[in-house]
Amino acid sequence: MTAPAAAEPTPADRRRWARYLVEERAEGSVYQQLAARKTGEEQEILQSLADAERRHEQHWLNLLGQEPARLPRAGFRSRLLSWMAGRFGSIFVLVLAQSAEARSPYDTEKYATPAMRADEKIHHEVVRGLAARGRRRLSGSFRAAVFGANDGLVSNLALVLGIGATGVSSGFVLFSGIAGLLAGALSMGAGEFVSVRSQRELLASTEANENAALAAGDLDIDENELALVYRARGIDQDEALARSRRIITAAQEGVRRTATGPIRAASNDHDIIGSDWTAAISSFLLFASGAIIPVLPWIFGLHGLTAIVVALALVGIALLGTGAMVGVLSGGPPLRRALRQLAIGFGAAAVTYALGLFFGVGAV
Repeated sequence: MTAPAAAEPTPADRRRWARYLVEERAEGSVYQQLAARKTGEEQEILQSLADAERRHEQHWLNLLGQEPARLPRAGFRSRLLSWMAGRFGSIFVLVLAQSAEARSPYDTEKYATPAMRADEKIHHEVVRGLAARGRRRLSGSFRAAVFGANDGLVSNLALVLGIGATGVSSGFVLFSGIAGLLAGALSMGAGEFVSVRSQRELLASTEANENAALAAGDLDIDENELALVYRARGIDQDEALARSRRIITAAQEGVRRTATGPIRAASNDHDIIGSDWTAAISSFLLFASGAIIPVLPWIFGLHGLTAIVVALALVGIALLGTGAMVGVLSGGPPLRRALRQLAIGFGAAAVTYALGLFFGVGAV
């Protein structure tokens, strides 16, 4: 690709080209590192993005004539993405890269080619699509993690503040916090176990079996009941009939249909739901990881107003962190999500603290 005709470049132009060069090099490195951690289609897509960034890099090198002896440092965001790409999962990197690709400087850069401007717009859509894939894969487990940890943070903070406001001893507040942690974590774990086990049992009672496939060879290819199996699963009449005819033809020719053949669902719903014990243990640990934080000041011997202030500070940091992470992964403003999480958590705790003050008895 070649630059459009322009006047003799100024030193400022050359400095800008050098900055573009290092940014394109850094972005290409990010996509290359992500591609190395993937396989199949996603690897090919990321590799293509890396190749495109190298073409852009070469464009600026051509304009500069050769690589300058001294290059500026890449921007903080590019360096952060490069660091994260080699250490964390791609979803965090992709959601940040999506924001970066949305702000292309080439729209107003006269030395950039139309193809480069178009590339940047396409890259934004490609990265958004890859990030969306990652969000879909992460959505269930991430929702459970945020819910479990946030529930532990807020509920146990509310508990220890409410108990502490009544004027009881620090030992009683500590005991209440530990009891709240165990009660909540056990309740979460037990509830998740029952929920997943019940869903697996429900699926087991409704999943397809091989009886229809075993009888396929004896069916009339024109007037058969096998098509009703597919229609019952939501497939339209013509497609259901076409599928059933293929199965019957194969069965009549002596082809043995396996348990993973067309009669069965394409995916294993049991695998999607997961293990009941895994769900229970993870829910227990996630709740406990949040619920232990408000109790830490009392565990380390603090008491009274000092313990309450430290507990509020620790929980506030945790709430801001989980809120900001939700913002980053959802593509929304992290600060707004963080402040929303903080307001909700502290609002719930303030209600119980006020009730503790109102019903305070001075001692128990």
